[in-house]
Amino acid sequence: MMKKIRKKSITGLVVFLALGFFFYLTMGLLEMPSAQTKPAEVKAKPAEKPKPAAAKPKPKVPQKLIVASGTDALTMDNHFALDAPTFTILDHMVETLLELTPKGEIVPRLAEKWEVSADATEFTLKLRKGIKFHDGSPLNAEAVKVTFDRMLDPKVAIRYRFLVAPISTVTVVDDYTIKFKTKMPFAALVSNLTHQATGIQSPESLKASWDKAVAKPVGTGPFMFKEWVPGNKFVMARNDNYWGKKALLEEVTWRVIPDDASRVVALETGEVHVAVRIPPFDIPRLKANPKLTVMDAASVRTIYLGFNCLKEPFNDKRVRQAINYAVNKEAIVKHVLGGVGRVSDAAISPGIFGYAPIKTYEYNIEKAKALLAEAGFPKGFETTLHPAVGRYYMDASVCTAVAADLLKVGIKAEIKMMEWGTYLPSILREKDQVEHKIYMLGWGCVTGDADYGLYTLFHSKQWPKVGMNASFYGNEKLDQLLDGARSTANPEERKKLYKEALTIIHEEAPWLFLHSEVQMVGVRANVKGIIVHPTERVIAKEAWIE
Repeated sequence: MMKKIRKKSITGLVVFLALGFFFYLTMGLLEMPSAQTKPAEVKAKPAEKPKPAAAKPKPKVPQKLIVASGTDALTMDNHFALDAPTFTILDHMVETLLELTPKGEIVPRLAEKWEVSADATEFTLKLRKGIKFHDGSPLNAEAVKVTFDRMLDPKVAIRYRFLVAPISTVTVVDDYTIKFKTKMPFAALVSNLTHQATGIQSPESLKASWDKAVAKPVGTGPFMFKEWVPGNKFVMARNDNYWGKKALLEEVTWRVIPDDASRVVALETGEVHVAVRIPPFDIPRLKANPKLTVMDAASVRTIYLGFNCLKEPFNDKRVRQAINYAVNKEAIVKHVLGGVGRVSDAAISPGIFGYAPIKTYEYNIEKAKALLAEAGFPKGFETTLHPAVGRYYMDASVCTAVAADLLKVGIKAEIKMMEWGTYLPSILREKDQVEHKIYMLGWGCVTGDADYGLYTLFHSKQWPKVGMNASFYGNEKLDQLLDGARSTANPEERKKLYKEALTIIHEEAPWLFLHSEVQMVGVRANVKGIIVHPTERVIAKEAWIE
């Protein structure tokens, strides 16, 4: 019987801290014979041996894959999606113009080639011919223009508009050529066109639901929408008219199983074929099971606890810095994550264009206490910590460990757990509506460019509801650096500006910088072709079941 967590709010500091201390202290890491010709001189015919029964044909294995995820999709519309689990599902149905490979290379997808002007202000893309949306309408330049017109329309509440905001005009050159003109040089646009939020959707479906989310995704992908039972499952069926290599799988179901242990049990019993975010203490047992495989992949996702910089005492950077010194991040990676992670030394992870190692706040309780005293809190204070359940790798345990460390410097953090579908919208409300003081999020720099990892999270013009800067952090100098980095075509100049920006971010500490994730995905041994992408996507487009 699957155990499901479905609590709207859990307030239990005592229980969580007890679990945290237990976790901290006990997890030390985790023939047929060949026929003979009868000789001519033999006269007597030997007795015939009974013929073996004909072998029964092996029954065909149903090509229906079930993937267990920790959270449900939040919407069926690429433009209104906010999170990786939703984009993972949509990516199988709605395709982008360009694609980022697991190796970090940008390759053609719906666009077969592209050109960028020397000053990075004109971007011309040639579309593939003969592609149709799931509703039968053709993919052409006019259809692409509708998608970007909607993304650029200020009347439509799209948080990922920053990906394309510098575009001033979208021009249909001919049936299969589209041109973007930007207000200024915008070198990051090519990378941004790989982001799932820019996925091309049927113009008919968009026009029918312009300023609100579409009821179902209508794209050009190898799978089509079949059924969505919110909080339970999402089912997609093979698109037999797909323009590219047709999927071998007939159907893919994404099951919602928030509890880590329950996902593992479902994998071991064969109830599901794939399970994401395998807990570290289960990995050795699963690896020893010949019926299972554990896949791992580095991630571009950085996990952090953000501070609401508008609320006391987090409007004082000394308090924010003190918390960074008070938390033993190395111990969390070793004992809670089982070594499956990397302590952060910048607000984005290695492998991203613009990344530079800045520093890691050392674990120093005395320094933390001194900064708290200097800020007027010699005995600490009480606060709240809002994480979501089942979203990130060992998320509840990480928050419990953080709360245990904060107690050592007098900070009592009451943990308030929430379901992902409720959680994310709650922390992305406007400044006068939010309740959070400390919140947990992870950000995957899925375009491979620092513009995506820094602009919407730290620029003062990206506070909710416009963007994703849930810390409500603002710094004029930082704004200038981020604006400058996205408006120059010179790669070396961009790197220089991003390094300076990352330095300011670490000094100002609007986050508790934790770690970069490593993805651990459990797969049944008879499942082949699954891809675990660094952008935290499980891709089943080329998978099959033996």
